[in-house]
This record gives sequence, structure tokens and C-alpha cells, in this order.
Amino acid sequence: QVQVVESGGGLVQAGGSLRLSCAASGSIFSNNVMGWYRQAPGKQRELVAGIGSGGRTNYADSVKGRFTISRDNAKNTVYLQMNSLKPEDTAVYYCNYKSGWYENWGQGTQVTVSS
Repeated sequence: QVQVVESGGGLVQAGGSLRLSCAASGSIFSNNVMGWYRQAPGKQRELVAGIGSGGRTNYADSVKGRFTISRDNAKNTVYLQMNSLKPEDTAVYYCNYKSGWYENWGQGTQVTVSS
């Protein structure tokens, strides 16, 4: 009952930046966690960054210091600022919404980092 839509992916050179956005709509509970995951071809989906309603964050070791997750609760929108991008960051990035037992995923947005 929560729709999640990502945007902002694209092609960027190594060292460049992108900002992803994730807009959630529907029956949003105030206490929730939203996160960004990514999946490269032939690999498992992995957590990139997560953020709780109160602003607590966590990051994958591979992106610490380069990526920043933030949220605007009034807009039910989460952002992922990606700096110093590396070719290994290339993947489809998915936004996830979770509240208790319920979770839903966005359709994904492609991020390609050229070397």
C-alpha cells in the first residue's frame, strides 16, 4: 500500500556525482525505515544506505565517506547523494520502504560509472 518511485540515475564518469531521489506515497507510517540497495549483474542485492524516521543512518563500508542518505519526512522522500563515484558503483539502485511487517520496493534506477 506504499508506492516507491526512484529517479536520478544515469551515466557518470568516475569521480563524478549523482543524486538519487525516492518518493514514497500511500499509507505511510511515521515510524519507518527507507533505504537504498543496489544490484549489479550476477550479484546479490546489497544494502547501500538506510535511514530511519528519526534520521539515524547506516552505510555499507564500500560507500562510507562518499555517499550520504537523507530524508524529507514531510515529502516522504529519501535522497542518496553519491560522490566520488567508482566503476564498481555501477548497478541498478532500488529504494526500499519498510514499516514493521510491511515493505515495498521501487522499480530501480540504473547508475553507470565509466572509468
